[in-house]
Amino acid sequence: MTPSFDISNKTRDAVAEEAFKEASQPVNTDVFGAEDHHDIKYKRLSWPLVAVLMIAEIVSNGMLSLPYSLATVGMVPGLVIIVFLGVFATYTSWLLVDFKLRHPEVHTMGDAGFIMFGPIGREVLSFGTLCFAIFACGGQLLAGQVALAALSDNKLCLMLYTGIFAVPTLLCSLPRTFHGLGWISVASVLCIFVAGIVGMVGAGKSPDPDRAVRVAVTTDFYTAFVSITNPVFAYAGHFMFFVLMSEMKEPKHAIRAAYTLQSFATVYYAIFAAVMYGFIGSTVSSLAFSSLPPYWAKVSYGIAIPNFLLAGSLYAHTACKVVFVRVFRNSKHLHSHTVLGWGVWVGLVVLANGLAFVLAVGVPIFTYLIGIAASLFAAWFTYGIAGMFWLHDSYHVGAGFSTWQRLWGQTTLAMVTVVSGAFICVAGLWDAHVKSLLHQFKGSRKLNDFSFKDEDVIIMTTETTAFLFFNDVYRSVRERKSRDPSKLFHAAGTS
Repeated sequence: MTPSFDISNKTRDAVAEEAFKEASQPVNTDVFGAEDHHDIKYKRLSWPLVAVLMIAEIVSNGMLSLPYSLATVGMVPGLVIIVFLGVFATYTSWLLVDFKLRHPEVHTMGDAGFIMFGPIGREVLSFGTLCFAIFACGGQLLAGQVALAALSDNKLCLMLYTGIFAVPTLLCSLPRTFHGLGWISVASVLCIFVAGIVGMVGAGKSPDPDRAVRVAVTTDFYTAFVSITNPVFAYAGHFMFFVLMSEMKEPKHAIRAAYTLQSFATVYYAIFAAVMYGFIGSTVSSLAFSSLPPYWAKVSYGIAIPNFLLAGSLYAHTACKVVFVRVFRNSKHLHSHTVLGWGVWVGLVVLANGLAFVLAVGVPIFTYLIGIAASLFAAWFTYGIAGMFWLHDSYHVGAGFSTWQRLWGQTTLAMVTVVSGAFICVAGLWDAHVKSLLHQFKGSRKLNDFSFKDEDVIIMTTETTAFLFFNDVYRSVRERKSRDPSKLFHAAGTS
């Protein structure tokens, strides 16, 4: 809807501001249209259920790396970074929701890219969404692998653990709508919340007597940047906002869900990171639960498994939904129980989960690729691109530079957001991933695909850039004299 104004009695700046405000009002078009007589109804989500889905997807294994971030730079700088990035993510959430309300036809980041950059923008951002979603699903499979290995004392080979975890992940991806996953996500949120509490209790009951907890740590940029990228990718998940909002009964209430998500994530992340680091100290690993005594590690991982599973399903579901809606938009197959519609949907679900599984178990540098994909796309989806949305609409809907000049405060914030996203992308891509990958290739370590040995596996949380070899777990746990590493992670190559 293009706003029209009588500018005879108004200044150019006033017209620009009024045009931008009017364009911010939602119009009566959306992705799925009227669904009263359709077999499959997508727009059934309330804002509380959307908030739960957001929390289930974002607050997952990414939080396990946050204590390691504090160990890298110290308690105070680490907490400041976590809280600041949480507030920053709240601001970018508002920008994303605002953009969606002005453009209800937008279903994915690819659609938004088309509005700003044309066909090339659509393809690039669609590829980024698919790439990050499938890689993130694979990362959740690895998290499930670690959890199952901890629970069973590595009695099976690691690839089998991943396969066992992949089956229910695929099944949970099958519902055609997010509403079909909505109530399962309630249990998922409860599980990750309780798992974190149990982990903190375990750390408090068995603190490391030799722990070193520092207020601040002096280190080099390469090491310190982990303290930024870990929280950045722990907050990653904004690429799902448009897809979820498209299935809401009242999209205008989406900002409530976003505020609920960010408030919960910021507070919970800060408390979890501070408590775990405070009791474990500088030896805390990139997977914080792995630094707990064997009993507490097993309990924490066991409770967290449903969350890892559903988060992986949400990622796979999102990847499938992006392709499915694009192929069948404005078609009967989108809303009806047709053989073609269900056949394509099931095929996409199998393909997405299959790719995630093959990447997770068959690519020896997969965890580095997760980090590279996260730096390339998550940094932009969570932070940088939100500023572009506001700058684009304020310029094209309003009066160009006049709108930017009048709303100079918001313009400055949007530009800072874009620059921040670019910095995190470039610095994270090179410093935290490419250099790490080159370092591994320069070493003598041989990387094998489809490995059955835990020393050949790299484990990395889905949203983070922190990486962890199992021998790093051995090393960090050995430093705690009261621990027996063989009870938690022992060689599994005897199957």
